[in-house]
Amino acid sequence: MKKDSHPARTAWLVVAGLLAMMLLFAGCGSDDDSTTGGGEELEKVGKSEGEVNLVAWAGYVEPAWSKPFEQKTGCKVNVKIGGTSDEMVQLMRSGQYDGVSASGNASARLVDGGDVSPVNVNLVPNYETIFSDLKDQPYNTFDGQPYGIPHGRGANLLMWNSDDVKPAPTSWGVILDPKEAAQYKGKISAYDDPIYIADAAVYLKAHEPDLGIENPYQLTQEQFDAAVSLLEEQQPLVGEYWSEATKQISSFASGDSQVGTTWQYQYFLLQEEGDPVAASPASQGFLPSEGATGWSDTWMISSQAKHPNCMYMWMDWIVSPKVNAEVAEYFGEAPAQSLACDHTAQKDFCEKYHAENPGFWKRVYYWETPLADCGEESGDDCVDYNKWVQAWTTIKG
Repeated sequence: MKKDSHPARTAWLVVAGLLAMMLLFAGCGSDDDSTTGGGEELEKVGKSEGEVNLVAWAGYVEPAWSKPFEQKTGCKVNVKIGGTSDEMVQLMRSGQYDGVSASGNASARLVDGGDVSPVNVNLVPNYETIFSDLKDQPYNTFDGQPYGIPHGRGANLLMWNSDDVKPAPTSWGVILDPKEAAQYKGKISAYDDPIYIADAAVYLKAHEPDLGIENPYQLTQEQFDAAVSLLEEQQPLVGEYWSEATKQISSFASGDSQVGTTWQYQYFLLQEEGDPVAASPASQGFLPSEGATGWSDTWMISSQAKHPNCMYMWMDWIVSPKVNAEVAEYFGEAPAQSLACDHTAQKDFCEKYHAENPGFWKRVYYWETPLADCGEESGDDCVDYNKWVQAWTTIKG
């Protein structure tokens, strides 16, 4: 795959206006009991309705696997590419789509807004062999009820130019500790999204334990202010805030960037191109000492789905072993399907992406939607996502 053809998500800067709540459309059902929509969970998968309308990250719905699905099921696949999680939430609230490939920083909002329905996992045979540590997670299961089918996952790595950054860093401090990061002023590459505030929280969790941070997405006002302050100190040192993988690849290849947060895709592609890059040490499982943030994406069905049968067929198809392997390799992430590793074209793909290494993923804080409710175990209120967006605008200046 060429550098300019990477399909990974492009997360442009989110503006507060994108978060405005839209009125929910009335649920649309069907005369056939097997094609119940409007928020009711299917009891069996019925006949194809002829099409399915999806919202997805770029690279998740490609002709190589959508066309065979159409031929097998009779469900024509229509896809709208979502550039950010916020855009996906807005699109789902239009009532025009049957399902979405939601990241954890969107799924709770979709559930809370009544935009998606619980999923009957018994109607998705391939769910049985999904990696167990991707099931029953706080970003795909609510009140004990599954709300989606895990699709794939990835981690945010620390990457650096091995010719320019010495000694090899083992901590996010190289870009987040103001004194340590100062030596790379103008050469730091940072992720351009409000969810990046969680990266600062992960660092503070390890280095300022008195703040009492447990979950980097559930921050009290004091904890949130500390994370924002850290990123405000970092801002003058940042050379670029990246949102597109291809842009970051170019900046590291040219030497404009020397160190920063990245995805596994960029790291491996730069290595293949012969660029002098390294990632968080292998001795730490390729994660900095503090751990890292990351994503786990979930296919969710709209509460207003007009084609629920086709949506259930799609969810089972996209996590079938061979198809899930194809998507994972094309996109650059670990598959969710445990049997997919037997079908990857690159025989060491799952090893490189730690697909079968639960110890690696235990150190990854998957994206979640920051909510005002910190949970029953906390007596404090947390800072909700609206304020994260507002703060990110201020941080970038």
